[in-house]
Amino acid sequence: MTNSKIDLSVEFCGVHFENPFILAAAPPTDELDIVRAGLRAGWAGAVLKTTSTEETSVPLVYPMMSGLDWEEKKIIGMGNIDLISEYHINELEKRIKILKEEFPNKVIICSMMGSTKEDWQTLAHRISKAGADLIECSFSCPQGTLGSKPGFMLGQDAKLVETVAGWVKEASSVPVIIKITPVVSDIIEIAEAVKRSGADAVCASNTLPALMGIDLETFIPYPNVGGKSTYSGLSGPAVKPISLRVISLIANNVDIPITGTGGPVTWSDAVEFMLVGATTVQFCTAVMHYGFDIIDDLCMGLSNYLEYKQLSSPMALIGKSLPYIVNHDDFQVGEEITGGTSGATADILTVGTGSTITHSRDNA
Repeated sequence: MTNSKIDLSVEFCGVHFENPFILAAAPPTDELDIVRAGLRAGWAGAVLKTTSTEETSVPLVYPMMSGLDWEEKKIIGMGNIDLISEYHINELEKRIKILKEEFPNKVIICSMMGSTKEDWQTLAHRISKAGADLIECSFSCPQGTLGSKPGFMLGQDAKLVETVAGWVKEASSVPVIIKITPVVSDIIEIAEAVKRSGADAVCASNTLPALMGIDLETFIPYPNVGGKSTYSGLSGPAVKPISLRVISLIANNVDIPITGTGGPVTWSDAVEFMLVGATTVQFCTAVMHYGFDIIDDLCMGLSNYLEYKQLSSPMALIGKSLPYIVNHDDFQVGEEITGGTSGATADILTVGTGSTITHSRDNA
């Protein structure tokens, strides 16, 4: 049960969230009844899976997901070849209205993806009018129609990012989040382009292109779709360190709100995302593996951690680790390392089901 003395609510893009935890755009948000179940469980909001205009072809294939296991540990990563929802904007308009009527205090975000200026602006206008609280734009899936290469990600071109984000902002009457890809040479340049466009926030970040493994009997990579395979988007705990890097780079260099995603599973993962600059944290793979009820542990763990650190709000965590992140050249040669665990005893504070904080005390 959540500590009643701690208010877990946060403000993001002027929108109130009852806690920082959101369901990411993914299979758990692609069916109305499933979203309902998640919101009833206690999630602060949901990003409805990426929609498109009615004219957009959605060639779904199955199986579309595969798991990455290691040393008998299940799902340290998940591969996904599913790019978009099979439901077009006309269906999403209905769902947004239903969800806002049934859950007026929950935050409903709609993810969208277009291929032309008209598509992007039409989607933004219709989503806004339907009553969504925010719009999230997927700039991190292959969208070759706006680029010079097949399979090109819009989010890999700073000029296109600024242009297309500007189109969406012009047509939207609610805050706009741009979901970017970590597969770039300069993530700061991309975030700066989002800022210049007038968009309100970034979602950092998304999956990493990967080949999930190969069946040694058939020689066919995973997932096997009728004897063929393709490259997947890798998500889950395996990508968390990359997400932390991306979020921290943006937070340290660009003045723009961040919703973090890519690898969180536990309350402590979410705290790490907040410490490097995220205000809210989106969950996908963890929900698919453990179910919606992990929200109880997330809220309990965060509440007890805040009490332990004598902080009254999750907002006090945002960016607290950023001053400690420096370039390698900023280290003093021969500088003594402090705070290590060698020769130390550990005090362990239990803060949620199956979750602990460990801090060390030197035995000097």
